[in-house]
Amino acid sequence: MEKFASPGKGNGLRLSKHAKPGELLYRAEPFAYTVTKKRLGGVCEHCLRRKDRLLRCSQCKIARYCNIQCQKEAWQDHKRECKCIKNIDPNFPPDSVRLVGRIIFKLLRQSTCPSEELYSFCDLQSNFEKLTEEMQEGLGCLTRALQLYLKVEIQDTSQLPPGIDVLQTFAK
Repeated sequence: MEKFASPGKGNGLRLSKHAKPGELLYRAEPFAYTVTKKRLGGVCEHCLRRKDRLLRCSQCKIARYCNIQCQKEAWQDHKRECKCIKNIDPNFPPDSVRLVGRIIFKLLRQSTCPSEELYSFCDLQSNFEKLTEEMQEGLGCLTRALQLYLKVEIQDTSQLPPGIDVLQTFAK
């Protein structure tokens, strides 16, 4: 696989060899993901499997896991989020705020992810300038919600990953 830029369309990938129909071309774990508010409590926060009985995070009481193994594997992504969830209780952030929070925490850890093998998070295009004014204002509201959500872990912009623009991150 090789990366390429398509003018006006963004970044792309193309296969540099012939592939058979149905052949798996690439597989990687997602850089970041979150369970939607609607599905909370019904699926494991780590492996996303549905299960009738899930273990609950003893700290935030929100995150649920299949078993201790899933909980341990998810801890690096959940640790800082857990504090944020507890701090804003009984309020709960929109799904996009939780997702951007997870992205920021992952970037702060400077951990590499197999999904970044081809493109890093920074390589993604936001197309913020192409959004309507109303959509840009909506992202501004989400940015303010994110600041409230993260305040127990990130008190000011100096603690954000270097060069990150939160509005652009929401747009990505």
